[in-house]
Amino acid sequence: MTTTSAPPVPTVRRPRQAGRTRRSFTGWAFIGPFMAVFALVFLAPIAYSLYLSLFRNQLVGGNAFVGLANYQRALADSQFWEALGRVGLFLLVQVPVMLAIALVVALAIDSGRLYGAGFFRISIFLPYAVPAVVATLMWGFMYGTRFGLVGNINDALGTSLPNPLSPDLVLASIGNIVTWEFVGYNMLIFYSALRVIPTSLYEAAELDGAGQLRVITAIKLPAIRGALVIATIFSIIGSFQLFNEPSILQSLAPNAITTYFTPNLYAYSLSFSGQQYNYSATVAILMGLVTMAVAYAVQLRGMRKAS
Repeated sequence: MTTTSAPPVPTVRRPRQAGRTRRSFTGWAFIGPFMAVFALVFLAPIAYSLYLSLFRNQLVGGNAFVGLANYQRALADSQFWEALGRVGLFLLVQVPVMLAIALVVALAIDSGRLYGAGFFRISIFLPYAVPAVVATLMWGFMYGTRFGLVGNINDALGTSLPNPLSPDLVLASIGNIVTWEFVGYNMLIFYSALRVIPTSLYEAAELDGAGQLRVITAIKLPAIRGALVIATIFSIIGSFQLFNEPSILQSLAPNAITTYFTPNLYAYSLSFSGQQYNYSATVAILMGLVTMAVAYAVQLRGMRKAS
């Protein structure tokens, strides 16, 4: 009886990893320049600010490590909390008003019933192209009671209009400037989202006999919910970063706009006027954390409703 031996099993050799390694290095070569710039202009300033916030420049001993003492000081600083409360009030009032106006304008332009829609779209967006410095100076001079539009109206009509730059009205005046600047920007976001809604939805609504109000509430608003969330987040970030308008108006209304009118203005004054770089970095970091937390909460709530 003859036995046949089984054929030898061929040896399976694993492919070399050189090609995979080369591909991984090729990917890093593409994203390497971006990562380097990102680390230089974004991560490095944050890290340096965190480093500064842990030190304090003392008369005896120079720059000394104090740990979280600057954060404890900021949390007990009445000026910081007053500035934060002021921008919080600004956010709660100005942002809804601005977004509501932008939404109404976007819906009106998208309706197709507005004559000269292109002209209105460009006209409303045009203030966004005006630099913030120019816009604030323009409105500041209009607010003037001695040399501006308010003063001219009082002189011409013999009236006594309230001073828009008084301590009681200056925050509302700044809100008016910011609204004038950014209504067009938010309108363009909403209008762009409205233009990509499928026309089949409008055709189905027309067959069902839905009116314009029903189309807006049942089709348009749900379809642009993502754009509404994005615009709200951008507006919240902009409100917490409020700096240009009060800084420029400060010379026109020194009694109404203090050095701690907003947190950003407070950090700027601490750094460049008070030479308190460490404490200024602490205030900036705290405001960054507050802004991030509020923006994330709005995004989370908005996306949850959208789902």
